[in-house]
Formats: sequence, structure tokens, C-alpha cells
Amino acid sequence: MQKRTIIIVSIIAGVVLLGGTAAVAGPIVYRDLIVGEAEAAPTVTAAPSPTAGTSTIDPAELSGTWAVSDGSYAGYRVDEVLNNTDVTVVGRTEEVTGTLAVENLTLTAADLTVDVASITTDSSSRDAYFRDNALRVSEYPEATFTLTGPVTAVATPVVGEVQTLTATGDLTIAGVTRSVSVELEAVLNDGSGQVAGSIPITFADFGVEAPNLGFVSVEPDGFVEFSLVIAPA
Repeated sequence: MQKRTIIIVSIIAGVVLLGGTAAVAGPIVYRDLIVGEAEAAPTVTAAPSPTAGTSTIDPAELSGTWAVSDGSYAGYRVDEVLNNTDVTVVGRTEEVTGTLAVENLTLTAADLTVDVASITTDSSSRDAYFRDNALRVSEYPEATFTLTGPVTAVATPVVGEVQTLTATGDLTIAGVTRSVSVELEAVLNDGSGQVAGSIPITFADFGVEAPNLGFVSVEPDGFVEFSLVIAPA
């Protein structure tokens, strides 16, 4: 009887130990194997060109209206905490539209619109919460950014050379508008350009409540990200 009791106790102890290990390893497996490494924050890419780095652009050639074109995307980046394990989540969509107005070396206007209902991550259940509860897309289907001050390049653009600029504008999410500042990377390629950036935000500022389910919670701060391919309209 004593031997049988020892065996039973040993089995129970083993189950408890395995359960504790699973509680620790589960989130790590989720982060490393299911979610995987988060996509990198957006940056611009200089397209291969025989004139890259050598061809200075006449500022007058830049004047006019530019439009967001294929290859653009926008979305968000946020950290989740799953049983004390940090998991970075990235959601993106290519449903981005907008126009930019340029006068010589100055960006004078920009209006961008993102279809937030089409933003997806690796999890359909997370996406459903994002659409229905967090951003209430049935009521506010779009997020927008409107430039509120001119942005002037620090130097005459050269094909393939990246410039860093700072822009200020009104960001509207879930029907709430806040003034934000964003550091931009910009590059001119042959016949087109690219602009990329990340805007740090606090969700509560836009009336968005970060969920907390006990075993998983979302950090109160995150980023709105975008990478825009632009071409003369």
C-alpha cells in the first residue's frame, strides 16, 4: 500500500510540475513559434537606379499633387503581455489612400485615409475585438491624418538618398482627433517616392480601451505605422 501511495504522489507531483512548465512555456511557444518575430518597423527603400546618389532633382519638378499608390500600407504595433511574456503584435492593411501637395521643397498639404476594418494580424479573434470593440469600425470605419503645418526638406533631394523630416498633423482614430508629431523618412526614386514613419500613441487619448483579460493584457501605448509609395497624380 505504501509503495502504491508513493507512486500516486509521484504521478501527481509530475503532473503539477508539467503543468507549471506548460504555463511558462506556453506563452513563449506562442510568441516564438506561432506569432513569430514581429515585422520590422517601416522604413524607406531606395530603388536600384543608375542615377542613385548622383542625380539632383530640380525642386520645381516636385511641385504638384502626389497620390498614394500600390505598395503602400498602414497599421499598428502594440505589445501584449501573455502570462508575463511580452509579445509584439503588428496589424497592417494595404487599404490606404491619400494625396500630398508639394511646392518646390515644401510639403504644403497631406490627407491620408486608412480603412481600419481591413487591418489584420495573425489572429482572427484579436482582429474581431480590434474591429468591433476597440475601434468600433461600424461607427468609425476609417482613420485619417491631415497635415497641419508645412514640411520643408533640409536639402535639395538626390535620387536614392534618404532624408529625415518631422511633420505635425491631426490624427483621427475612432472619431477622436489629436495633434501628433511624426518623424518621417523620405526618399525619391526614379518616377516615384516613398515616405515611412511611426506615430507613438496612447490608446486612451482616442477613447480606445486596451483589453485586459487577466492572463493576457495589452500595453496602453503603441504605434500607428505607415509606409507610403507616392507618385505624381
